[in-house]
Amino acid sequence: MKKKKIILSWSGGKDCALACHLIQLKGEHEIVALLTTITEPYNRVSMHGVPRALIEQQAESLGYPLETVYIPQDCTNQEYGQRMEKALLRYKEHKVTAVAFGDVFLEDVRRYREQNLARAGMEALFPLWGQDTGELAGEFVDMGFEAIITCTDSRVLDSSFIGKNIDRDFISGLPSGVDPCGENGEFHSFVLNGPIFSRKIRVSAGEVVLRDSFYFCDLLANDT
Repeated sequence: MKKKKIILSWSGGKDCALACHLIQLKGEHEIVALLTTITEPYNRVSMHGVPRALIEQQAESLGYPLETVYIPQDCTNQEYGQRMEKALLRYKEHKVTAVAFGDVFLEDVRRYREQNLARAGMEALFPLWGQDTGELAGEFVDMGFEAIITCTDSRVLDSSFIGKNIDRDFISGLPSGVDPCGENGEFHSFVLNGPIFSRKIRVSAGEVVLRDSFYFCDLLANDT
């Protein structure tokens, strides 16, 4: 049976890495590219704050082409939708039928993605949907993935969590009410290694800054 061609929405973080792993294990779809949104003034992944160069290293290690959609700072939903649709239509011409996301339970986010893709005549896939986030976080660690925290919402997590590795101690040390996968936006991560990577991405943690109530850690490439 011929696999359906899809794109994987890629932020560089934990959830999209888990989605990628599950898609590969099931073997029903062929990932033809990783789709990443980059904020133009900073040349970094939107919300995660990760430099584009590090996302490129991930894509190379994973063995997938990287498709970047550039958006301006303070991008409106309308402009975001237009730029994303333009990119998706190019893939649709090559028989790509869907985009996969790492979302787990936010219904409003799911509807938004589905509506955007419907305008391009494509389907939204959610490989992790409905799973227990506590179990997902534990599986991420147990499967050998490695990730570093790049961003936290200062209203729920202080700066001491920035730059930490995601492990069992990190998960158990999260304050009550914080989702173990950061599904409510409490934190974001960058995956360094795991079963889907051909080589580890080596980084060092740089300056930590507070911007619009979010702490960001500047990740620096470390090739030594």
